[in-house]
Amino acid sequence: MITVSDITRAIERVAPLGLQEDFDNSGLQVGSPDAEVTGALLCTDVTMAVIDEAVERGFNLIISHHPLIFHPLKRLTGATLTQRLVARALLNRLNVYSAHTSMDNAAGGVSFHMAERLGMTDVEFLDGHRSEVAPQGVAGSGVIGNIAPQPAIEVLERAKREFEVGAVRYSGDVSRPVSRVALCGGAGAFLLGRAIELGAQLFISADVRYHDFLEHNEAITIADIGHYESEHYTKEIFFAIIQQNFRNFAVDFAKSEINQIKYL
Repeated sequence: MITVSDITRAIERVAPLGLQEDFDNSGLQVGSPDAEVTGALLCTDVTMAVIDEAVERGFNLIISHHPLIFHPLKRLTGATLTQRLVARALLNRLNVYSAHTSMDNAAGGVSFHMAERLGMTDVEFLDGHRSEVAPQGVAGSGVIGNIAPQPAIEVLERAKREFEVGAVRYSGDVSRPVSRVALCGGAGAFLLGRAIELGAQLFISADVRYHDFLEHNEAITIADIGHYESEHYTKEIFFAIIQQNFRNFAVDFAKSEINQIKYL
């Protein structure tokens, strides 16, 4: 028998909950750690469609990147979408687990996976620090690494394909060659100064503010590929962990998941 805690312990060997930021709520969101797992459905965000798919496919564990419960719930009256999602999960005896900034801050986590997809080498934390809870003894935010010298526009075109990006917001001269790239999954503009300090010529992230573009425009090429787009392949990390630890276990990506942000 494989339990929820068996699965979550495997994930937390890579991304311990102690790595999450103070504002976060990674961990088991709904359900019981002792529940037997019939299958795991992987997603970025827990939606009604994802919950319905889990029920239809007989999977009673949902693993998401973004937490289902981010802010404390005082009641379950169906007044908000989160309340309705939690109620639907409970009614269907589902278990929901999320690894958010715990996976963001882990070695081999979200930003490392992005770098791998872009063909970067010699990848290391952009802003790293020693950590007693991290398996490798180090944790941090974002990554920086090398890439074969090429115009920045070619890197961005690859990023657009790899991460299924509808539109890239960018500033700077994308015709100039780059060989040193920094990136961060999700909202990473707070790392722009560090990227410049370490010699990055291109910074890729999401949720970049207008004034961030203006302030650093001359020092580095900046690209915003979208929050969902930068993180939705985090589920591939979950998939690899589960397959490595639990052979012949039912695990799959949610087929119902779509980007909720549209582009005209």
